[in-house]
Amino acid sequence: MDECGSRIRRRVSLPKRNRPSLGCIFGAPTAAELVPGDEGKEEEEMVAENRRRKTAGVLPVEVQPLLLSDSPECLVLGGGDTNPDLLRHMPTDRGVGDQPNDSEVDMFGDYDSFTENSFIAQVDDLEQKYMQLPEHKKHATDFATENLCSESIKNKLSITTIGNLTELQTDKHTENQSGYEEWQHTCLTLNSVQERKNLIYSLPTSGGKTLVAEILMLQELLCCRKDVLMILPYVAIVQEKISGLSSFGIELGFFVEEYAGSKGRFPPTKRREKKSLYIATIEKGHSLVNSLIETGRIDSLGLVVVDELHMIGEGSRGATLEMTLAKILYTSKTTQIIGMSATLNNVEDLQKFLQAEYYTSQFRPVELKEYLKINDTIYEVDSKAENGMTFSRLLNYKYSDTLKKMDPDHLVALVTEVIPNYSCLVFCPSKKNCENVAEMICKFLSKEYLKHKEKEKCEVIKNLKNIGNGNLCPVLKRTIPFGVAYHHSGLTSDERKLLEEAYSTGVLCLFTCTSTLAAGVNLPARRVILRAPYVAKEFLKRNQYKQMIGRAGRAGIDTIGESILILQEKDKQQVLELITKPLENCYSHLVQEFTKGIQTLFLSLIGLKIATNLDDIYHFMNGTFFGVQQKVLLKEKSLWEITVESLRYLTEKGLLQKDTIYKSEEEVQYNFHITKLGRASFKGTIDLAYCDILYRDLKKGLEGLVLESLLHLIYLTTPYDLVSQCNPDWMIYFRQFSQLSPAEQNVAAILGVSESFIGKKASGQAIGKKVDKNVVNRLYLSFVLYTLLKETNIWTVSEKFNMPRGYIQNLLTGTASFSSCVLHFCEELEEFWVYRALLVELTKKLTYCVKAELIPLMEVTGVLEGRAKQLYSAGYKSLMHLANANPEVLVRTIDHLSRRQAKQIVSSAKMLLHEKAEALQEEVEELLRLPSDFPGAVASSTDKA
Repeated sequence: MDECGSRIRRRVSLPKRNRPSLGCIFGAPTAAELVPGDEGKEEEEMVAENRRRKTAGVLPVEVQPLLLSDSPECLVLGGGDTNPDLLRHMPTDRGVGDQPNDSEVDMFGDYDSFTENSFIAQVDDLEQKYMQLPEHKKHATDFATENLCSESIKNKLSITTIGNLTELQTDKHTENQSGYEEWQHTCLTLNSVQERKNLIYSLPTSGGKTLVAEILMLQELLCCRKDVLMILPYVAIVQEKISGLSSFGIELGFFVEEYAGSKGRFPPTKRREKKSLYIATIEKGHSLVNSLIETGRIDSLGLVVVDELHMIGEGSRGATLEMTLAKILYTSKTTQIIGMSATLNNVEDLQKFLQAEYYTSQFRPVELKEYLKINDTIYEVDSKAENGMTFSRLLNYKYSDTLKKMDPDHLVALVTEVIPNYSCLVFCPSKKNCENVAEMICKFLSKEYLKHKEKEKCEVIKNLKNIGNGNLCPVLKRTIPFGVAYHHSGLTSDERKLLEEAYSTGVLCLFTCTSTLAAGVNLPARRVILRAPYVAKEFLKRNQYKQMIGRAGRAGIDTIGESILILQEKDKQQVLELITKPLENCYSHLVQEFTKGIQTLFLSLIGLKIATNLDDIYHFMNGTFFGVQQKVLLKEKSLWEITVESLRYLTEKGLLQKDTIYKSEEEVQYNFHITKLGRASFKGTIDLAYCDILYRDLKKGLEGLVLESLLHLIYLTTPYDLVSQCNPDWMIYFRQFSQLSPAEQNVAAILGVSESFIGKKASGQAIGKKVDKNVVNRLYLSFVLYTLLKETNIWTVSEKFNMPRGYIQNLLTGTASFSSCVLHFCEELEEFWVYRALLVELTKKLTYCVKAELIPLMEVTGVLEGRAKQLYSAGYKSLMHLANANPEVLVRTIDHLSRRQAKQIVSSAKMLLHEKAEALQEEVEELLRLPSDFPGAVASSTDKA
């Protein structure tokens, strides 16, 4: 490679230095490498000549360079959407000479298309010239902060601050440069903030915001030596991120810990030397922050990153996220918060709440073009046009009468323009519509599609059968040979993971999916088609629309992304308003009857002793997101009145106790302290609507707990919030009831559900005796879970109860999480001591729901039941086996396992093994440490002095 390329490679190939800076990660050039005199001039001339030979253009995202500074306060970077593979190529302690192949550590591959006049090229030249000066050579690793502030760069970038909003302005020269360089400017601005201010960072979907966050997290862990918390919206994304970052932890010496579902330790292990990166869901992140505050360790958290910050305005989950951030702001002055979202509108409210700077850019590494389709005409969305759109083209596809009838929206024409060489997503309004559309498209695809990656598609079908114990969805059996599959919550976790892997590797080229995929795992496509402007029966919202079309355009693969919204003439006006209006505002859900958010918040404030009297609690509320928006949200009552009412509700419910203190004849102070039931509810994160019901059920269970089977315990841990969604099939209920053993029937009798009652419901007879409907429905769900634990085969249970296998999977996951909550609830109440040991084992069974020998393998993030069976059959029967496995051997041994996945599995296993070893080491040191209160210890130390 030419000299320019070599010089750039040197930045990322050098070994780590002892100095705790970003240079130790990315290896900026040292003074020893820079030779003065003629050699330096010769290098400059070679570089200039090489650049003149290059052609202008935007770099593919995988190869866009990282401009790095050794200063922790100044970090400049470039790139597209998060790419763990790109980041994973960062150097380790090995020297350049030790690298087996330069390409293994070259972050840019064969791409080096810097133009002579580009902003990055000029920064690079300045860097080289600066370090050639004798007086600066000894400071070679600290050049960037001063260098990047030189006049030539300042002329390129003008930063205007309006209040707390920072806008990027560029001169004409910069405007003519690539959007990539504009994004470099954004990152430069973001990271040149000298103070540790909170940040709200907004880029379009696939714009690279996650990459920015990951670099800042590494900076915090390795340079600032503080723990980091990353909050993500869904379990699947948490697991994806754990898999991607575990190799970082192994190489760079920090722990990556999962807090999702029933996983996570409270409080987290206090590490001796290494720092931890906690990756958590919204709910687990809240519990983690609570435990850190309670143990006085909140200041150990240096950085909190929140992805999809707009979710703060979404129901009870939004209220939980708001509580988490409000507590961090109130209790720690050293913890920095970075919030990210592609769909924010009323940013000023969030800025005020988080006391944050706001950075935004419309740059996207892959251009996105939006289209609307009405009948057989396609229009391009154009904000400058009078009616918001301009004519683009007519669909040129010959439709038979049969095809017109089956496919009135011309989906076949639209998808065949891109597949199989490119990928495509078709968003459908409902799960059933996903399956129907997938089958319809396959009926009209030519036989040529069957030949595309035929062998690989056969492997996908084979593996789907294996994870289903010989069962395969008939729809998938018909569509996968054409490279098509549906993707929605009706699939099991194993099926979803396998299909996503096949789509990512190009084996599958088309997904018909529901809107949940837009906010879930990262599965971009060349073309995104919205089947209709509806989600279920609700008209599409602007935020939802942006999330969906944001999947179009795969960084590093596609040069352009396209979205096509199919609409009927009757929806035209409403759709035009949708695509032109601003994003929906984000509002607090803390004070909503259905969320019980404010009551939950007050309980935790008093339980953690953050605020224990009425005045302090009211002061805290004024600093929340709700407090910022109270003038808009409160119409009938004031914030003070709501605060008083909520505290009264908690006191009447027996969760708080009020103490009245008379400071003087006129001044009265109301203090509150948490009761035992309140503490149990707070520690178990139990929904306050159900805490007293749970207590009553557990208390009643003690009177006759049936331990001959797991049924009684399963009933006690079946989530209350799922009961209302249950509609039992009474014939199936009766059939399952009649097959119960005497001990199991005794459980039903204790709960007040008789066989005669179920029989009458099944036969349609009138019921004389009133039975609690919630108890009956909850017992039915318990039957489903109990059968699943006995048979460990979702397909069999799905057929027995005539339920979608995805629903059963979600029921199992929810029950495992609630079982963990009930365990923490019981730990706070001495009367429930008998449940503690029982629930530990039950939670483990519910979490994995497999044979005991597979559990150690499934503890590794990313290893689900199907993969665990493959690994076990291949001889990898323990965590130690996986941690010491060779990824290349795994690829050859395990069917349908890519090299990337094999490396992630091994890295995750090593990380988990290191965590366990570290915990044991800490336990040993604690046992051997001399107690601080040991008799004579003080005297002995005094004598030595």
